[in-house]
Amino acid sequence: MSLTYARFTVAYWCVLAAALLPYACTWLAKYQGFGKPRSQGGYDNNEPRAWLARQEGWKARANAAQANSFESLPFFIGAVIIAHQLGAPQTMLDILALLYVTLRIIYIAMYVGGMAMVRSAVWAVALLVNIGILLIAVR
Repeated sequence: MSLTYARFTVAYWCVLAAALLPYACTWLAKYQGFGKPRSQGGYDNNEPRAWLARQEGWKARANAAQANSFESLPFFIGAVIIAHQLGAPQTMLDILALLYVTLRIIYIAMYVGGMAMVRSAVWAVALLVNIGILLIAVR
């Protein structure tokens, strides 16, 4: 009996990285509230969403980046899986997936930093890269 092992590609590792990005944003939004009493504005684990909704400035933007990161995730996961299933050129798929994750990291930094115009441009480029991932296997 011969066993065949599936190769965990760079693109699949990028799916994992992209899936972890929203959690990084959440930690960023919450970390200054950890260890502080709730009465002093500290993080409220009993009502985390209400606490996050009351945040302002960069913490509120980090929370918004978290929501957007979750929103963009299904398309990226689907595109990577479809590209693999259709036999996309692996090197190009890996490069595009790395580019997508890199752009999402830049997007988060621009969002938290309050750079709306740059953030929107990076978001649009990341969307185009994701479309490229989906279509790379079309022959």
